[in-house]
Amino acid sequence: MLLQNARIARMEPDQSYGLISRGALAIDGGKIAWVGAMADIPAPYQTGEILDLKGRLLTPALIDCHTHVVFGGNRAREFEMRLNGASYEDVARAGGGIVSTVSATRDTSETDLLNSALKRVDALIAESVSVIEVKSGYGLDIETELKMLRVARAIQAKRLIRVKTSFLGAHAVPVEYHGRADDYIDDICLPALEAAHDEGLVDAVDGFCEGVAFSSGQIERVFKRAHALGLPVKLHAEQLSNTGGTQLAARFGALSADHLEYANEADAEAMAAAGTIAVLLPGAFYTLHETRMPPIEAFQDNGVAMALASDCNPGSSPMTSLLLAMNMGCTLFRMTPKEALAGVTRNAAAALGLTDTGILRTGYRADLAIWDVEHPGELAYRIGFNPLHKRIFGGKI
Repeated sequence: MLLQNARIARMEPDQSYGLISRGALAIDGGKIAWVGAMADIPAPYQTGEILDLKGRLLTPALIDCHTHVVFGGNRAREFEMRLNGASYEDVARAGGGIVSTVSATRDTSETDLLNSALKRVDALIAESVSVIEVKSGYGLDIETELKMLRVARAIQAKRLIRVKTSFLGAHAVPVEYHGRADDYIDDICLPALEAAHDEGLVDAVDGFCEGVAFSSGQIERVFKRAHALGLPVKLHAEQLSNTGGTQLAARFGALSADHLEYANEADAEAMAAAGTIAVLLPGAFYTLHETRMPPIEAFQDNGVAMALASDCNPGSSPMTSLLLAMNMGCTLFRMTPKEALAGVTRNAAAALGLTDTGILRTGYRADLAIWDVEHPGELAYRIGFNPLHKRIFGGKI
């Protein structure tokens, strides 16, 4: 297939979108075979199936590198509580927050979890998303953690989308282990990780390093087991306070550190040295009425690549729109539209350890988005508007 007469944003590093004003892209065997100017189309691609894009914008398909789309129930009541003055910590300490979703998830069958997750996944696919990361962490017992990861794997069998799974057993301390976080790590989290790895359900290992969750020392124990199993790590870090999670993540060469509202200059320097991606989650910042922004300038000054994600979850970010996350990244965090688009393509791929997507480059997967816009900046500019014309996944429309 040859896509021609397109405005192409290649999203190569160190380029301003890598724009080709009148370009073409050839697909062969599900991969990008060639990309360049219309005047330079190689002869072998000038015959066969041709799709005229009529000046539309062509970009890599979007990637959501931080989601919790598999869960039971909802937390609309807690949303109301927060609007009446309760803080995130107040809700968590009262037995709500993550723990309330744990109860609902434990009580929901795999079939029902999958069916509800697919509705959220479909909303992401409708915005061209080709890859999602899906975390466990709402089971907090061995059986339910495995159930969540099986459901995450099943999404890929039901939809034309790639799924990367993250084991998030160190997400919260369940009520039955209240005050015994170390025992929970020993009794549940580490055995669940071993069992999930044995079933081939885990692509990476995550944790929540925060005062209402786990200390950096407790997360370090989980990370050591992950490395022993040959699994990469990532971390929810510095969302509500600075507890040393980012430094820990960098020390373990983490794929990403996520949230980062309370990260500082030293954290940015450590991430830059480790090549750890900063995954920014404006949906949670917005929903929780946070006022402290991630240190964007420190990331920029130190060359830390920034990704954006939906953080789709039932409590702090009930959002299923990467386009909205892009707009929020610009309006709330003062990112540029170019940084926002890189954050849901090239840098999102890096945050998942993927080296075959997120850029329009020869040899990469032909996961593409065709948009009814003239300039890539429009994707972050509009609010509540989806200009997707066509989605191409693995070379197929």
